Amino acid sequence: MRGPVQTLSSGEAAALLGVSRQTLYAYVSRGLIAPVERGGQAGSRYARSAVEELAKTRRRGRRPREIARATLDWGVPVLETSITRIEAGALSYRGRDALALAATATWEEVAALLWQMPLASVFPDSAPAAPPAPFVGQADAEVLLARFATAAPGDDTAGWQQAPDRLAQGCGALIRLIAAAALGTAPRATPLHLQCADAWGLDAEAADRVRAALVLCADHELNVSGFTARCIASAGASLKAALVGALAALSGARHGGSTARVEAVWRMLESAPDISSAVRDALAGGMEMPGFGHPLYPSGDIRAKAILAAVGPRLPAALAIAEAVHDLTGRAPNLDFALVALRRDLGLPEGSAFLIFAFGRAAGWIAHALEQRASGTLIRPRAVYVGPRFDPADDADAGA
Repeated sequence: MRGPVQTLSSGEAAALLGVSRQTLYAYVSRGLIAPVERGGQAGSRYARSAVEELAKTRRRGRRPREIARATLDWGVPVLETSITRIEAGALSYRGRDALALAATATWEEVAALLWQMPLASVFPDSAPAAPPAPFVGQADAEVLLARFATAAPGDDTAGWQQAPDRLAQGCGALIRLIAAAALGTAPRATPLHLQCADAWGLDAEAADRVRAALVLCADHELNVSGFTARCIASAGASLKAALVGALAALSGARHGGSTARVEAVWRMLESAPDISSAVRDALAGGMEMPGFGHPLYPSGDIRAKAILAAVGPRLPAALAIAEAVHDLTGRAPNLDFALVALRRDLGLPEGSAFLIFAFGRAAGWIAHALEQRASGTLIRPRAVYVGPRFDPADDADAGA
C-alpha cells in the first residue's frame, strides 16, 4: 500500500533545485513541474519525487549544446522578472489578473502599472510636440517603423537620463508618437483606444473592445520582441531604440506578423463551400494553420478566449474556422487569430490587427527595457560552436 505523497513548500522545492522562487514559478508556467492539488488550501506544494526528477533532468542537461537548446526554445528560464507571470493557464501583470484588468482598465493605467510610474507623470494632459506623419492608407509594419524612428526623440529616455519626471514623460511620449505615426494624426493626449476609435470611426462599444484587446496585448513575458527590447536596453541604448528594435521583431511572420498569415488563410477558408473540408484539405496538403495553439496555454490562449467571447455569432466564419481546426488538430485559437477576428468583426482596415498588437505590446517593451536597465547587466550569451575547428598546431606543421 502506497503512503501519502511527500510534498515540499515553494521555498523547499526552490532550494532543492538550486533556483529562486521566481524561477520555480517560471518552471511551473513552462509545464516543467506542477503543484500538487490541495483541495483549495492556500499555498503551493510540490511532490518531492517530481522536484527530485526535475533536478536530475537539469543536471543531465548541463552539456553546452543541451543548455542552449533548453533555453532558447520555450525552455528553461534565462532571467528573472517581476513584470508578467504566465502560470497554469493564467496571465498576470505585476501580480494583478490580466483578464480582470481588461474588463475595466485603460491601456494607459496598465502601462503605468507595468512601468511602476505614476499615471499622471507618464501621461500628462498635454501631448508631445511633433508634426503628424504623412499618411496614405493603412500603415504597415515597415511604414510604422520608418515614421516612428524619424518622429520620436531619444534624449528623455536615453540611457544617461536620470531625471524621473523626464523619463516618465518620455515613456508616455513614445507611445503617443507611435500611435500618431501609425494612425497618421498629430500626437494626442486622449486614451489610446479612443484615438483608435476616432481614426477608425468606432462607436463606444467597439472602442471598449479595442481597449480590452490593448490591455490583453500589453505584455507576454520573454517573447521575441520583449527580449529584443531587453537586449537593446542592456547595451545602454535609449528606450526609443528599444522600441524600434522590438517593433522590427514584432513584424516577423512568426510573431506579430502572423496576423497577416491568418488573414490570408481566413480569406481562403471563408470562400470555400465547406470550411471544415477546406481545413482538412489544407492540413492534408501540409499547410500550417497560423493563429492556433500556444505552448504556454495547453488548454487554450485565455487572451484569445476573452477577445473571441465578444465576437459571438456576428462573425460565423470565426467560429466555423476555430471549430474545424480544433476538431482536426486539438489546437485552440491564439491571440493572432483573435485579433484578426476582432478586426473583421469591427470592420477595421486590414492591418489593424497588427497595429493593435503593436500598440498594446509597446507597454511591455518599455517595461522590460526599464527592468533590464535597472539590473545593470549586459545580455551577452555564449554560442556553442559546431563548425570546423582550426588547430594552431596544424597550421605550424604546414609551414614547416
